[in-house]
Amino acid sequence: MTTPASWTVGDVTVHRVDEILLPRATGPWLLPDATPDVVAGQAWLRPDFADDENILRIDSHSFAFTVDGLRILVDTGIGNGKERANPAWHRLDTDFPQRLTAAGHSPDSVDLVLLTHLHADHVGWNTREADGEWVPTFPNARYLTSRTEREFWAGYAMDEARRQMFRDSVIPVEEAGLLDLVDVPAEGVEVAPGLRLLPTPGHTPGHVAVELTSRGRTALITGDCVHHPVQLAHPGIGACVDIDPGRSEVTRRELLGSLAGTDTLLLGTHFAPPTGGRVVSHQGAYRLSSVPAGPA
Repeated sequence: MTTPASWTVGDVTVHRVDEILLPRATGPWLLPDATPDVVAGQAWLRPDFADDENILRIDSHSFAFTVDGLRILVDTGIGNGKERANPAWHRLDTDFPQRLTAAGHSPDSVDLVLLTHLHADHVGWNTREADGEWVPTFPNARYLTSRTEREFWAGYAMDEARRQMFRDSVIPVEEAGLLDLVDVPAEGVEVAPGLRLLPTPGHTPGHVAVELTSRGRTALITGDCVHHPVQLAHPGIGACVDIDPGRSEVTRRELLGSLAGTDTLLLGTHFAPPTGGRVVSHQGAYRLSSVPAGPA
């Protein structure tokens, strides 16, 4: 197995733990306003973030790193063997745990799982199947998500597909006593030295981004407040599954504005390789200046 891609942020090595490149139809479904004509206007998106027909590339991966001796995982992807309405997510069979182990984070060794929000493609590896039951994949970890996020879904009229996702990927973690709900104020909250959850609402009400700082260097993991680099050029483009599209756009504009021209490494949870880069001003908005990953 190849060594997972990684970036260095001060003293911390951030690994990208790959799950799958999502099917070609994902981009037009997820970001319908990112039409081929819109994408064609941003030559910098090709060939990495869009194909030669200007269709977006969408990836599924997690990020793993160690801070203050704690092995940390940010989001847990789609998961294996899950019953899902989306055929691209249905009953996957990937080698994600082996890739995570290759990054130095075997499931038993993970101390902290940070969930940016509670959507099916971010919580799937919370659990694995064992003897016909869904059990926590990371039995020695604390799982953290925003209190606002969990309480929103507790009061939401879910369809059956979403109820199924909670039954197999969220509730088993709660029943094991491993899920902690965190209050995330406007300025964010530190959950480990140099590691903060920042409120980035809109895609979901309690969505958070993850900011990592070490020795004066900073990285920010997007979750789904930014799904694809095309949204840097067109921050008004939202996802079809945004709960509050207007708030999502405001959040995205504020975040990108705060990052533009800085040295912060932006790591996109759904950005295809090279995945990471810096936000720079471009044609009245922004583009991603890629920072390719290297081997650990």
